[in-house]
Amino acid sequence: MDSRYADQKVIQHLLGQAQTWAFVGLGNHPRRTAYEQARLLQSRGRRIIPVHPAAETVLGEPGYASLSEVPEKVDVVAVYRRSEYAGESVDEAIAVGAGAVWLPLDVIDVAAARRAREAGLDVVMNRCPGVEWALRRPL
Repeated sequence: MDSRYADQKVIQHLLGQAQTWAFVGLGNHPRRTAYEQARLLQSRGRRIIPVHPAAETVLGEPGYASLSEVPEKVDVVAVYRRSEYAGESVDEAIAVGAGAVWLPLDVIDVAAARRAREAGLDVVMNRCPGVEWALRRPL
């Protein structure tokens, strides 16, 4: 995989500066990775926004059925969907003017990552926010 999508300076910047994270695919399922990662970032002071067709409240935050319904600027869109569906969420992140997209471990769509980069978004792919956080700061 192209190492441009795991740039350590970009990862450091997003983990250190990005305050609002929309989690596409986040539902009320505590054993799922999206929930665990959202909870971790929330515990570190980040605002999380659940984006899921059910639009349910998760971790005390109101959910939205799509990124286009989120009423505020999103710094990072974390896409917790299977790779074959990730591109749709990346395109929606581009359309709403998000600052970055983060595709976690095993979510790989090079074409979508390229589109996001060409649109001016920072891109991280095939990396876990929690692992990257632990590598930089004590949990």
